[in-house]
Amino acid sequence: MIRLWRSVGATLPLPDKYGEVLGNLLDRIEASALFSEESCSFSQKDLLASLQMWADKARGTLSAS
Repeated sequence: MIRLWRSVGATLPLPDKYGEVLGNLLDRIEASALFSEESCSFSQKDLLASLQMWADKARGTLSAS
């Protein structure tokens, strides 16, 4: 899944900042996969919420273009 997000995200006509933020989120999601439960460093629920927010903002930016 992460590999797919990275490859598709790189092809989107979005400002560079979007790619940077997506990369950081995906790195954190990959690292959180090492934990089976929530931890103070990696809340999977919060990371997925952040990814959803990124997707919503990216969709808005793409629609405005």
